[in-house]
Amino acid sequence: MILETKSKEAGLKPNFFDRDVSWLSFNERVLHEAAAADVPLFERIKFLSIYSSNLDEFYRVRIPSLMALKKISKSEAENGFAYQHILDKIQHIVDDQQHVFGTIISEKILPALKKEKFHLLYNESIRDTIHEEITHYFFTEVLAFIQVVDMSAKEMDFFPENNKLYKLVAIEEGADLYKLFILNIPSDDLPRFFSVKKGTKNYILFLDDIIKFGLSLIFKDQKLLADYNFKITRDAALELDDEYDEAMAEKMEKKIAKRDYSFATRFLFDYRMPPPFLQSLIDAFKLKDATVVLGGCYHNLKDLASLPLKKESLSYPKITPISTAVPLGKNLFEVVAEKDMLFHVPYQSYDGVLRFFNEASINQDVEEVYVTLYRVASDSKIANALISAAKNGKKVTVVVELKARFDEANNIKWSKQLKKAGVKIVYSIPSLKVHAKIALVKFKKQSKLAPIGLFATGNLNENTARFYTDHILMTAHKEMLKDLEKAFHLLATIKKNPKKYKIDFKHLLVAKFNLREKFIALIDNEIQNHKKGLSSGITIKLNNLEEKSLIEKLYEASKSGVKIQLIVRGICCLVPGIPGMSETISVRRIVDRNLEHGRIFVFDNNGDPLIYMGSADWMNRNIYNRIEVCFPIYDPNLKKELLDILDFQLEDNVKAVWIGSALQNIPVRNDKTLVRSQEKIYEYLSEKA
Repeated sequence: MILETKSKEAGLKPNFFDRDVSWLSFNERVLHEAAAADVPLFERIKFLSIYSSNLDEFYRVRIPSLMALKKISKSEAENGFAYQHILDKIQHIVDDQQHVFGTIISEKILPALKKEKFHLLYNESIRDTIHEEITHYFFTEVLAFIQVVDMSAKEMDFFPENNKLYKLVAIEEGADLYKLFILNIPSDDLPRFFSVKKGTKNYILFLDDIIKFGLSLIFKDQKLLADYNFKITRDAALELDDEYDEAMAEKMEKKIAKRDYSFATRFLFDYRMPPPFLQSLIDAFKLKDATVVLGGCYHNLKDLASLPLKKESLSYPKITPISTAVPLGKNLFEVVAEKDMLFHVPYQSYDGVLRFFNEASINQDVEEVYVTLYRVASDSKIANALISAAKNGKKVTVVVELKARFDEANNIKWSKQLKKAGVKIVYSIPSLKVHAKIALVKFKKQSKLAPIGLFATGNLNENTARFYTDHILMTAHKEMLKDLEKAFHLLATIKKNPKKYKIDFKHLLVAKFNLREKFIALIDNEIQNHKKGLSSGITIKLNNLEEKSLIEKLYEASKSGVKIQLIVRGICCLVPGIPGMSETISVRRIVDRNLEHGRIFVFDNNGDPLIYMGSADWMNRNIYNRIEVCFPIYDPNLKKELLDILDFQLEDNVKAVWIGSALQNIPVRNDKTLVRSQEKIYEYLSEKA
């Protein structure tokens, strides 16, 4: 879907892909990996899990926004047709994708599992040969968690929670009469799958089917008519007051507790459910405004990632991260003081990042530690190092973002533990997210070491670093670190709209201050160089590209003849290949075993490239509603390393696709040597090591 809007530039009428339809195009690309013959079987199953999880989040986060916009349009006497049209388009796309999803499972995954001696019972009756094991498991494990709700009760005290699984059961009450019951499927309390080995075969059953098997034992001496699975997805938005509040953590905890009971955005049900049963659920739980979606027999198929398939050959071979060891006899800070260090995870070990915080916690010359935490690991070694640093007498300041969606509770938990240890905790104001990934270590005045800074494109999270491709810079660059100190001072004191704070950042690009303006100036420089006949070009790698003024500036550069190469993993609202507008712009998307996550911005600058990296996508939220930090790369060797890595990605003709002018995922196919960029990057960094 392409939307046309008028630009602020006279005579320029760019087209933009709808952001939500574009995101669905990305999720379709994930689905393609599930069908790919060159992907190991269990990894294909994981891609199905990722697709399902992504779609759940989409209905929790994006659909509520569209529903709200549609409602606002109607209330303001505007035409809400456009939003309804987008909602209809989304549903059509999702329906098609769900059909493909089911086809992949039934025609590709299940037969392949059987060849490996794993029989996943998918909408099949349970074999007589395993009745004894299933009966025993049902009575000893499952029954303890089953709740039976009578829908005919006058005061039915039951509320279906967000994304939880339920089963509707119909019992005959006489000729043409029936009674409806709801049973929970306790997949949070028990494994979603149960396996039984018989001879050489491994039978794997859904918990849903074990409960179905036990219905005759629950409703003994009653006639079962049918049973159908369903689930309800609810709005995940958190509404916060636009004011600073010292009790932010307590407010957030209350909001989180209520979130799973918010209004329904999607009602997903077994397509075989008869209309009267469906209507009974819609009426009982007030679902008339939710998107009603026909599904298969099973929901929450993100659980497929937990299938008990104990066979190494079904997964990708394990890859050992490349060591980034510090020379013997030196500490990390001494090395960084002499030369910038750049880590590329997961190709290289994350140990260097852990060492940054571990050494800071114990080094006697370290006086102060500052860091931002957005999505911290549940068992975070970094958070534990910060606790140790505080206990060892360091002044530790941690900026915690409590509004990191779906990680709020974990961040609250850590903020309490950190505060208890003596760490100064700073919460961002409700109207502003702190998404920057930065840290600073300062030394005592008598120490020979100057401050050391850490800048990252991804979260300081050792768990996600195992499969997110990110970049972490450690530097002692004095002027950059002066900017970094300004940023931390801002984050520690800000209590209102940051526009009222006048801060001059000379090296760092900081959203809400100079980030958007600097990027526009960098694009303008390429336009001017091209007009002068000088070398020009722009290469940008992002997760998401939406912000219209920056897209319009890229269109302007393309119209001037500047070659622009984009690698955009997810949302892309820029339309490539429009005659007279974006003819020199190409957009690639790479989906492979690791999640592409780093943001890199390269401007040719007449053959002397200017390179920035950072936390910021070009999204409205990143540019206008967050504190983001992008940072320059000055070291010539590190510049070359990054350019080489980007070249491998631009050459990828195995896992890369072009984003077409109608949002198609078009495989990159050519006669060149096959290049799978993630493998090539690992080989390249291994050789350098």
